[in-house]
Amino acid sequence: MGWPEGYGRRVLKTVDSTNAEAARLAAGLMGPMWILALSQTAARGRRGRPWVMPEGSFAATLVLRPTEPPNVVALRSFVAALALHEAFVVATGRTEGLALKWPNDVLLNGGKVAGILLETLGVRQGVQQLAIGVGVNLQNAPAAQDIEPGAIAPVSLLSATGVAVTPEAFLDILAECYAKIEAMFTTYGFAPVREAWLLRAARLGETVIARTGTAEITGRFETVDEAGHLVLTTPKGRERIAAADVFF
Repeated sequence: MGWPEGYGRRVLKTVDSTNAEAARLAAGLMGPMWILALSQTAARGRRGRPWVMPEGSFAATLVLRPTEPPNVVALRSFVAALALHEAFVVATGRTEGLALKWPNDVLLNGGKVAGILLETLGVRQGVQQLAIGVGVNLQNAPAAQDIEPGAIAPVSLLSATGVAVTPEAFLDILAECYAKIEAMFTTYGFAPVREAWLLRAARLGETVIARTGTAEITGRFETVDEAGHLVLTTPKGRERIAAADVFF
């Protein structure tokens, strides 16, 4: 695949984290930029959790300067998830076993193969810069003792499919896939992104558990609404959840 027009590309041997590097560089960037690190010394995931990065893993951040309101900008987690799904299809030639887990994980054969972290880098009358961090277990997966208790077990692309892809090669694929879906999002809005995401959703129609900072909600995963909220059908009725960790 080629490289998308208008997107920058920077590859680093090592860095503390690609999102931290994005924050340092964002103010001086003239356009969207992908930052790839072959090694990270202080990687992190959602809610400040450490992100374990075995050798051969993919760690990259896309820096954007969006113009929409913050609630619309946040929907790019779905754009990134779709792009990752398509990148895996391109890299492996297969769709079976792939699923998207709300709010921002990609599953392969039931295991977590990738995660997404969105961070705003500066806010002044809306979102000034956005960092979309992406971590993928390409060649190896973290050990069981390195993951949070109760979390979905990690899996690597190589162990699950037998396909070996270098981080640099995967970046080329992902950047092209992301640019295509970003163009769809900015042109047509969230509706087609939401529809495509739901077609690939893990456990849609099944019972899941959503844990927020203050509550645990069990219900049938009905849909994702127009705001990107998880919608569960519970004994108390429909509940819309803006942020939570989902367990199966």
